[in-house]
Amino acid sequence: MKALQTIGLTKRYGPLVALDTVSLQVEEGEIFGLLGPNGAGKSTLVGILTGLVLPSAGQARILGRPHDDPAARREVGYVPELFRSAPWLTAAETLRFHAAFLRRPLTPADADALLDRVGLGHVGRRRVAGFSKGMEQRLAWAAALVGEPRLLLLDEPTSALDPSGRHEMAGLMRELRDRGVTIFLNSHLLRDLEGLCDSVALIRQGRLGDTGPVPVVLEGAGPRFRIDVGPMSDAIYEELRARGIACTATDEGAVLEVPVSRSELPAVHRELVRLGLAVYEVVPVRRTLEEWFLEEIETP
Repeated sequence: MKALQTIGLTKRYGPLVALDTVSLQVEEGEIFGLLGPNGAGKSTLVGILTGLVLPSAGQARILGRPHDDPAARREVGYVPELFRSAPWLTAAETLRFHAAFLRRPLTPADADALLDRVGLGHVGRRRVAGFSKGMEQRLAWAAALVGEPRLLLLDEPTSALDPSGRHEMAGLMRELRDRGVTIFLNSHLLRDLEGLCDSVALIRQGRLGDTGPVPVVLEGAGPRFRIDVGPMSDAIYEELRARGIACTATDEGAVLEVPVSRSELPAVHRELVRLGLAVYEVVPVRRTLEEWFLEEIETP
């Protein structure tokens, strides 16, 4: 059983196609990142999965059931980008309010434990009206965890947090994944996602692009190596550039970026020595998620 599945999911707003036959699968117990530029359809997809947006066509399934099945919905937690709660309620009262919707019991001790889990244990009796944006986002996390959901849908869930807060929530996501919770995550903070997500998908103009495990996606362009070499003449520099090898000058020589496999490195080393260059260090280079993202969205 897939934790989340969409089949030909489409959403139209008049002539505008916000989602165009999107089909994807998310495995149970993984952190899945949905990436894309502004207006790509990410929030529309999350809106459909949460039941806040009606699809024009296609299907979505959650934990083996239709996404609008009440039993499936009770297994889902949701963190919106902009969380707003009744300002006259305290943090603990807000959680009890959400628990009542889920028809899940929540004792005062349970509420305190959830608030402590997201770093709000010291403000459980304070009214939400006095909360900062970051504190409200933490409260959204606590509300999403009411009832111990099996699937979390997160729409820019750390956008209001400082680096320390994002680090804390990343740790919480890993802890939840280790307990078998599936996390579907939409975020622009690609550096945070790179060490967090198991799989990612790219969406552009409502259409789904590359999808797969993060290591596979990042290796899609083939292996590369960074080679530190000694000083070189202008003639050698031009020759290497003509071969498609990026060269960056340094105070002590140059750094080359060579698109070759590991088995080809000895031949590259011999050629550099033949050219009269000293080779000081060879380091494998892996694309970052941000580099991959920029390459993909700039490709027609």
